[in-house]
Amino acid sequence: MFNHITNLAQLRSTTQAVGFFLFYTVLLVGLSTFLGHYMGTFGLVDGSVGSFFEGGHWHTLVGAAWTLILSSMILSGKKLTNDMMSVVIAFVGVYLAYKVDVLLGMVMVSYLTTLESGK
Repeated sequence: MFNHITNLAQLRSTTQAVGFFLFYTVLLVGLSTFLGHYMGTFGLVDGSVGSFFEGGHWHTLVGAAWTLILSSMILSGKKLTNDMMSVVIAFVGVYLAYKVDVLLGMVMVSYLTTLESGK
C-alpha cells in the first residue's frame, strides 16, 4: 500500500491510491497545523487558528495550495499536462479543496495517481 509513496509518477492501484491519500492527508494536517501555529505566534494571523478539522480559513488556503502543488507534480511527472481531462480533474480537485472540503480535493488528487502516464 505504501510502496514508492514519494514517487508521484508511479501508476497506482486503488489500494495504493488509498495509501497515498492517507499518507499525504496526514502530512497535510501536520504541515497546516505547524504553519498555523507559527503564523499565529508571529502575529501574521489574527486570532486563533483553530484545528485542521474545524475547517478554518487558514487551513483551507493551505489545503487548496497543497492539492494544487501535488496535482501539478503528478501531472508533470506522468506527462499528462497535454491531457485535458487530467488537467480538468486537477482543477476540480483544487476547487473542491477550496470550496467544499480539503479531504474531497485530496480524493481527486489520489485519483490522478491511478491514471496511466502519457506518451
